[in-house]
Amino acid sequence: MTARPPEPSFAEMFTPKLVTVWREGYSAGALKRDAIAGLTVAIVALPLSMAIAIACGLPPTNGLYAAIVGGFLVSALGGSRFQIGGPAGAFIVLVATTVAAHGVGGMLLATLMAGAMLLVIGFLRLGTYIKFIPYPVTVGFTAGIALIILASQLKELLGLTLAGPEPAEFVEKLRALAEALPTANPAAIAISLGTISLIALLQRFRPGWPAYLIAVTLAAVAATLLKLPIDTIGTRFGGIPKALPGFAIPPITPDLLLALLPAAVAFALLGAIESLLSAVVADGMTGRRHRSNSELVAQGFANIGSALTGGMVVTGTIARTATNVRAGAHGPVSGMLHALFLAVFILAGADLLSYIPLAALAGILAVVAWNMAERHEFALLLRSSRGDALVLLATFLLTIFRDLTLGITVGVALGSILFISRMADSSGIDREMLSRDEADSRGDDRAAYEGEGATPVYRVRGAFFFGVAGAIGAVLEAASASGKAFILDLSAVPFLDSTAARTLVAAAARAHKQNVRLTVAGANPAVRRALLTHGIREHRPHFSATVEEALEPASPQISA
Repeated sequence: MTARPPEPSFAEMFTPKLVTVWREGYSAGALKRDAIAGLTVAIVALPLSMAIAIACGLPPTNGLYAAIVGGFLVSALGGSRFQIGGPAGAFIVLVATTVAAHGVGGMLLATLMAGAMLLVIGFLRLGTYIKFIPYPVTVGFTAGIALIILASQLKELLGLTLAGPEPAEFVEKLRALAEALPTANPAAIAISLGTISLIALLQRFRPGWPAYLIAVTLAAVAATLLKLPIDTIGTRFGGIPKALPGFAIPPITPDLLLALLPAAVAFALLGAIESLLSAVVADGMTGRRHRSNSELVAQGFANIGSALTGGMVVTGTIARTATNVRAGAHGPVSGMLHALFLAVFILAGADLLSYIPLAALAGILAVVAWNMAERHEFALLLRSSRGDALVLLATFLLTIFRDLTLGITVGVALGSILFISRMADSSGIDREMLSRDEADSRGDDRAAYEGEGATPVYRVRGAFFFGVAGAIGAVLEAASASGKAFILDLSAVPFLDSTAARTLVAAAARAHKQNVRLTVAGANPAVRRALLTHGIREHRPHFSATVEEALEPASPQISA
């Protein structure tokens, strides 16, 4: 029997990694490493947080406040040693849709609700099951989000002037943008292309440099010195206030709670997936192991804190977490310091942030969309199998043309059906006749058989579940009507579900009614327990440890 590691206690499961690091001993050298890493991540997070908020139809402060409050709580309470929390590009579509339908207050309430849901998911220890979402679904909705993000930034990338509000629906958006092409602003195009090119060059040849910050800074300097006719944070939003987040409860009504429930569920689901994927990436880079349920609890508190201080939805961010690891972080203190550095940036440099061109921030998001599209994985899944390609394309297309929630739901459903089909193909039942000679060839000199001739043995292989219960049940029904005895070999069955258990109980009932001796051989304890739970004992089957033992005329029934 394979030894299983002991289950961690409740306290061990939900102890933040910050506590673990402190218990190990925290030195001045570790603080220096965390400070350098925190500053590096803050420099990356500053333009990204503003760009993501603006893409959602929010002022840049919503993104900054989310990175400060949410990012601090994710690191302080989380189950990952290196996780960096904040606003993420994957949420742009969901947040923008929620803001358009319910306003900023509705978005804050949905974030608050999502935080509460994440707390429940974490404390119920459901984080382990989030990883069961099929990989084609993850790649499909990530690629779909990337394409939607890119489409949402075309207006700022090209400096377009629309005749009316920008449509939210993908096809209508592209149609409106195409009609507005004659209004393209050459200065905005130059700034956006320059930003994208500079980021690409720096990431290629100077990967250790803060490419986003350098590109945005140079874009702001160029736009100011050349007096380019383009929108900036200052002209569009009136600048950024020199103030830290304040506490405020968003408006709450029963009708609004009900209306925002789908958005909150989508926030929580996507937040859980993104944060745990990010934690897994950090584990792979460092050799550490995160605590998934503790991480989800931290994400819950972070989203509640962000919503109560005017921020947007928060999750673990893969790019910033990877930057944190590469910058030499020692532990969660780096993430906490990253949030404090962002607060200092707001207090000390709010006036300078007002000069940042929106075309430069759009260029940053274009790079983010390109990086998150997972193009190689997408092409690989298209070639791997028709089933995976179907799941991938269904998720991808529904994410683009309908919404993310439907894309994930249909993708998971199709993935589950595909898995069930593959499981069913690998399971089945085989029939063979065992004679005395064949029993002797097994090395059993006491072998015998029931009645005249050989004894039929029906071997079930693979998982026995509802997907194959009908086919196996039909074979066993025929077996009950064709002889005086038969053996059912379950030694190759790792588990069975309630449908399969009822199928075997029905087979035992028919055998007993027709006075046919049924021997169940090789059932493991879990399988035997399931059969007894469903009442197979009433129909008096025999149990044996092996098929050879079942062939003995006087083989005793094994007690369960």
